[in-house]
Order: sequence, then C-alpha cells, then structure tokens
Amino acid sequence: MSKSGLIRCILALVLTGYLVVALSVANNMAARDLCRGFDIEVDSVAGASGFVSEGEISRLLSEWKLDKVAMPAARVPLQTIENRLNAIDNIEKAQVTRMADNRIHIAVTPMIPVARVFDRGHSYYINRDGKRLTANARYRLDVPMVVGHFDARLQPRSLVPLLERIASDPDWNAIVSQVSVDSRSRDIILVPMIRGHVINLGDTADLDSKLERVMAMYHKVLPVRGWDYYDTLSVKWGGQVVATRRLKSLGEPIIRFDREGEADPDEDISTMVTGADTDTVASAVTANKKSYEPS
Repeated sequence: MSKSGLIRCILALVLTGYLVVALSVANNMAARDLCRGFDIEVDSVAGASGFVSEGEISRLLSEWKLDKVAMPAARVPLQTIENRLNAIDNIEKAQVTRMADNRIHIAVTPMIPVARVFDRGHSYYINRDGKRLTANARYRLDVPMVVGHFDARLQPRSLVPLLERIASDPDWNAIVSQVSVDSRSRDIILVPMIRGHVINLGDTADLDSKLERVMAMYHKVLPVRGWDYYDTLSVKWGGQVVATRRLKSLGEPIIRFDREGEADPDEDISTMVTGADTDTVASAVTANKKSYEPS
C-alpha cells in the first residue's frame, strides 16, 4: 500500500471513530434531556363536537400520573399513553409522538358516530367499527336510529353498509326515520317517515336492487292505492315486491293527502312493479297467507 493510501485509511478510521463517539454522546445527552411539556390537539370533526376536549385529555394524563415533565423525554411511556387513550369510548383514534424539541404531541380524533342503537332499554352510539359510546344527556346527535336486540351473532356494525347507503342518497336519507331488526326472523325493517307501512329488506345483500323496487312502488303504486293501503312492502326475495294489504285501518292521519288527479284505482297495480316479472309478483302474492291485491 502506498503512503498516501495508508494516510487515507487512517483518516477514515479516525473519522468513523469520531462519528461513533459523537453519536453516543448526543444520544446520552438526549436521554438526559427532560420532557418539555405536552401539546394536545383534538381534531375538529363534523358530527363529533363535544365528545372530547383538550382539557379532558390533560385531566386524564394527570389522573394516570403520565404527565410528568420532571423525567427524561426518552422515558415518557408514549405507547402506554396511546393505548389508554384509544381504550376510551369517545375517542376514535389517538396518536402520541415525541418531537425533536422533547415535547410530547398528542393528536386525538373524537369518535365519529354513525348510528344510535336502542337495545332492550340500553342506548348507545356506534362508529363504523362498532365501537360503542354510552348515550347520555351530554350527547345529542343527529344520526340514524337503530332498534333491535343484538348479540354475538348479530352486531349493530353489520348495519353500517345499509346506513351509509341510505345517507349517501338524499331521497332515502329523507325517507327513512328508523332501522329495526326483528327479534325472531332477524329481518331488517326500514320505518319510513311516510305514515302507514314498513319496508322489509330481509338482509343487507343486493341493497341497490331492493331500494329501487321500493322506490318504484312509491312512484307508481302507493299514490294510486294509498300510502296506508299496505302495511308491509317486502323486497327480501330477489326481483319482486311482496306487498301485504292492511287488515286493520289506521287512525285518522294528522296530515291528509290530496288525492286529486290520481290515476284510476282499478288499474292493474301488479304490472307497475319494475325489476320483476308480472307472473312472479302475482305468484308470490298469491302464495302469501294474507290478501295483498284487491279482488
């Protein structure tokens, strides 16, 4: 090896040793640097106002004795703080990070509810993942109402695709006032704002087709027969609508419908249901125990 090559090799070794020592000293100094405080940020999320505040997070840290600044920043238990915050029902997500200036940044997203569930005397909100928040007077949220008994086999979050489908459609969002689950059949029932009937979806499969068939009844059949002529519109079977005629009359409606200019009531209603063959509809109606079409 030449003299110049040897010198370059020695310089490289010296430089490497210097970097190792410098990094070690810097890490030791950083490890001794005290925590300089906590910065708490709560996201502003539409529909989740008031669920959690910076003051509440600060109070919780104090209760847990995790807000100590008289300790090296490197020893602040970031994961413990994050796990405890994420376990709180009114928090959707929490992320805890140590910044370069040795301050601890806590970012919190409040729970974003998609429905309020009423289950045998209990009431709570759920988010998209099924996380629950017990309802109380502090939270008054304009979210869909779900009624039914839920257990390990049937969870409220299984209705989220239906709720999101309804919310995405202005017409259906204005029509549906409540989603119920029958305790025996587990059929999903929509309760409309329109007085006089309910809609049996069966399950959440093939939602677009089911809702289109009901909308066809709304546009072509019920304005002719009357909005309270049927007590149930069932679309749980593919390609058809099974309409159950009401056996008992409703009480006097608060709002009377103006029927002036309606079509001839003797018109064959069964031919108006779109997305289903007329014979299929007729056979389904005939097979049902109740009388669905006027004689």
